[in-house]
Amino acid sequence: MTSTARHAEGANPPWFLTPVILLTMFVLPISIAGTAIALPDISRDLGDSPTALQWVVNGFNVSFALFTLVWGALSDRLGHKRTFMIGSLFILGASVLSVVSPNLYVLDAGRLLAGVGGAAVATGGTALLSNAYSGARRARAFALLGTTVGLGLAAGPTLSGGLVTLVGWQGVFAAAGAISIVALLAGGALPKDHRHPVEGNRKLIDFSPVRNRYFLAVILVPVAGSLGYVTLLTYLPVALSAVLGMSAGQAGVFLLPLTLPVLVAPVLATTLVHRVRRITPMVIINVSLAVLVVGDLGMLLLGPDAPKWTLVLPMVLLGFGWGLPIGLIDGEALAAVPARSAGAAAGVLNFVRLGSEAAAVGVYAAVTAGLLSARIDDPGLARKVSAGGSGAAGAYAEVFHLVVIALALLPLLLAVVINVLHRAHKSPAARTLSAHPDQHQEDPIADQVGTQA
Repeated sequence: MTSTARHAEGANPPWFLTPVILLTMFVLPISIAGTAIALPDISRDLGDSPTALQWVVNGFNVSFALFTLVWGALSDRLGHKRTFMIGSLFILGASVLSVVSPNLYVLDAGRLLAGVGGAAVATGGTALLSNAYSGARRARAFALLGTTVGLGLAAGPTLSGGLVTLVGWQGVFAAAGAISIVALLAGGALPKDHRHPVEGNRKLIDFSPVRNRYFLAVILVPVAGSLGYVTLLTYLPVALSAVLGMSAGQAGVFLLPLTLPVLVAPVLATTLVHRVRRITPMVIINVSLAVLVVGDLGMLLLGPDAPKWTLVLPMVLLGFGWGLPIGLIDGEALAAVPARSAGAAAGVLNFVRLGSEAAAVGVYAAVTAGLLSARIDDPGLARKVSAGGSGAAGAYAEVFHLVVIALALLPLLLAVVINVLHRAHKSPAARTLSAHPDQHQEDPIADQVGTQA
């Protein structure tokens, strides 16, 4: 499939396409990283059931991850614009339901609905960008997308905390609703996109893009980032509190070296790929994985008696390790499959990305709590310390070191798998298939092999 054919439906996209999609996508990582800030205020107003409170955060994550697969297939049937609009409408309805919730269970329902809408927005939005642009413009659009997602994830807790302080916990959900209104108004002015014909045996939940080895290699990169970066972004404040006695405010400032690189790394990576001939997306991916592993190992410096400043460089490395490839992943993954499968590919990508984040964070918390319980005889103290309380800094540091070693080894193993898949994609057989576009149109499996962007 030629680039011209691939982008024919969006040869002259309106100027506001990218800003609207970026604005809407900005809300999604905030819903993941920032909602937990509002939990204390929510518990005071709606109750303190631990399970129901956890689902205020987990409900969005779980439904988002699961429905990316569903929307991935539906998007190719309905059209990517329509999928984006439906998702924005879902988020608006979920925001209203959340703001007026009389109890935690209604709020949980609103969060589940928001996850469904968020999955549609992410799937439709990334597919719209993929099919609307080509060449350098397409690369810039996805670099901005990566920066936007990183900014939302990094700034989520701060922005949510400000909204809670100014207008209460309802402000966190009202803000998402307000942005969805903007998306609906602007999205209505977008030109109609084309639905792609779907084979009669096409499954609703479509994993066929993973037949493409390059696509599979690319979508494993966010899994490494979930393990090596997102878990620490989520739980490093707890470790800083338990080991070094930092307050929440102090930890938030201390984490800036971990989050600020995410704002510049995607643009830096994209610029290098397009200006330096020898720097390919795979070079960026391999450098980012190496930096991520080194950064994780550097966190072994955390200890009760260690100087705080020794953690700054490892945190900077982690920020760049996660941030460098995020502006390339979506574009590389969607370019590896035919345009008619862009929605399914986006669904699989987002499912793997969000699912790995949810799983990594959950396993990290469970393993840390279990190891602390095994090392601290007092169950009450173990629960207190696992939540960041004082009283066993040495035990927490020991457990943290064990978990961090695992967080470094797993991305290292994934790096090996990613490179094996990439080499297989570049094999003579794969090159032969890519040299015969007619065969791609006739063979549904060969059609998924694609050529590297």
